[in-house]
Amino acid sequence: FMSHKIGITACSNPMHPSFSADLARLCQILRKLGFDPVLSPCLYDNGSGFSGTGAERADALMNLYCDPEITDIFDVSGGDMANEVLPYLDFSVIAASGKRFWGYSDLTTIVNAVTTATGNESMLYQVRNLLYDHSAEQITLFQNAFSGQSPSLFDLPCTFLQGDHMEGVMIGGNIRCFLKLAGTDFQPDFRGKILLLEAMGGGVPQMVTFLSQLKMMHAFEQINGILLGTFSQMERDQLTPDMPQLVRQAAGPDLPIARTPYIGHGTDAHAAVIGKFYQISSD
Repeated sequence: FMSHKIGITACSNPMHPSFSADLARLCQILRKLGFDPVLSPCLYDNGSGFSGTGAERADALMNLYCDPEITDIFDVSGGDMANEVLPYLDFSVIAASGKRFWGYSDLTTIVNAVTTATGNESMLYQVRNLLYDHSAEQITLFQNAFSGQSPSLFDLPCTFLQGDHMEGVMIGGNIRCFLKLAGTDFQPDFRGKILLLEAMGGGVPQMVTFLSQLKMMHAFEQINGILLGTFSQMERDQLTPDMPQLVRQAAGPDLPIARTPYIGHGTDAHAAVIGKFYQISSD
């Protein structure tokens, strides 16, 4: 069994020193599954409050893209600063590499930018899920996805709140972070797309402001449907109006809207493929 190399980096906020024990455990799990993790030099706070400048973090990511033996790159970070690396990336190298970038939350910026700039698919998924509450199940899903045994890691069972069918190429991810791409060269074209939205933090006022911005960007007039993941704080605090109500108000009564518990910040989350054509129906 040939082990293949994968990259691990942190393009957003630096990882806390306490993460080193988790990282060691993650690498151990990955090696057991037959992967050889290559660690970026930009993972931890280097004393500046960053794991490197935007240019340095981009450079660390590009070095992983330039290693011909690495097949996939996993970002273990989250937070606020991932979009700082975008101007420094060489998208022609990224496009030609055929490598898949995996990340979630604030990495929504890079995941969507890579797909927009190259047409390559990117993975909305946090590899740290292999460590937490649903560790055993996640390891099985992950192993099966990479061995070609079963693509269950990518299953997104959902229920429709409005309409009963949507199809299109998927874009989106974390609603707050996705909107950082608005007005930039990396903003995806909304036409004919399925827009995936999830959030960890944020109450009703924040969700109203994000949805209002999407509305004024004419997103809801152009997309083919909305897939809602989980909205951790909204659901935990049982805030009203809830996200389905807010989305219906913003998007109107005609746009298909579905929801899945398998995308978001839950440790049982599956992977969504940004840039992939999906057909979603209520069975």
